[in-house]
Amino acid sequence: MRAVDVIQKKRDGLELTSDEIKWLIEGYVAGTVPDYQMSAFAMAVYFKGMSTREISDLTMTMVGTGQQIDLSAISGVKVDKHSTGGVGDKVTLVLVPLVASFGIPVAKMSGRGLGHTGGTLDKLESIKGFQIERSQEEFIKQVQDIGLSVIGQSDQLVKADKLLYALRDVTATVDTIPLIASSVMSKKIAAGADSILLDVTVGEGAFMKNLDDACALARTMVDLGKAVGRRTTAVITDMSQPLGTSIGNRLEILEALDILQGKGREDVTEFICELGQIML
Repeated sequence: MRAVDVIQKKRDGLELTSDEIKWLIEGYVAGTVPDYQMSAFAMAVYFKGMSTREISDLTMTMVGTGQQIDLSAISGVKVDKHSTGGVGDKVTLVLVPLVASFGIPVAKMSGRGLGHTGGTLDKLESIKGFQIERSQEEFIKQVQDIGLSVIGQSDQLVKADKLLYALRDVTATVDTIPLIASSVMSKKIAAGADSILLDVTVGEGAFMKNLDDACALARTMVDLGKAVGRRTTAVITDMSQPLGTSIGNRLEILEALDILQGKGREDVTEFICELGQIML
């Protein structure tokens, strides 16, 4: 099998087999498929798309390139939340401790900024001394001790996504449904939570610019989660303007603290509370 043949097949709009997807992704992780060929593949997917079966195969192959976290040692239903991002999106910073305060364990793996959107990890790193890299044991212990943990993607978890995530960011292949869905859900599945809330943003400040694309992305991710036994819910939210009053990592941390103390904007507080109700 040759990478160029797989790329050409997808470029021509043909459906890839499960073996072809597995071979390409595992080869990329092993270093036998170089960045320039994976870039070409990502661009082919951007223009030609993928079938539901292809997206499922891609997602589960990516999950299989790393370890999966076993949260069975934590009692109760473990929840996770993901946003597809937007300008000034600091929801996670408030929502995670809010839900945890009700005794619901929140085990969250977050990402860095992608495209024009800010990443939760980048925001948390503006806090001096905050550590985003933790072992699985430390991750589980923190959830047991304080009810929540937010960590970055380690080298041992979904290795393929970590590589592809960075590649998409510099090759103009970020905003395509198959690659967004497989990236998000491979991390969510590997992170081990029982219940997943997906905040799919739409509008000028989001990757999905229109409602039809946002709905398609939401349906795709929900189907991926349910297929592996995860209780998965999606909401579609407007990102036509920045969320809240601040933009920038440190500024958004400070605004999140204000919201947690009841001093945030009413519309943002209400929105976060609505998401919290769904997670609970």
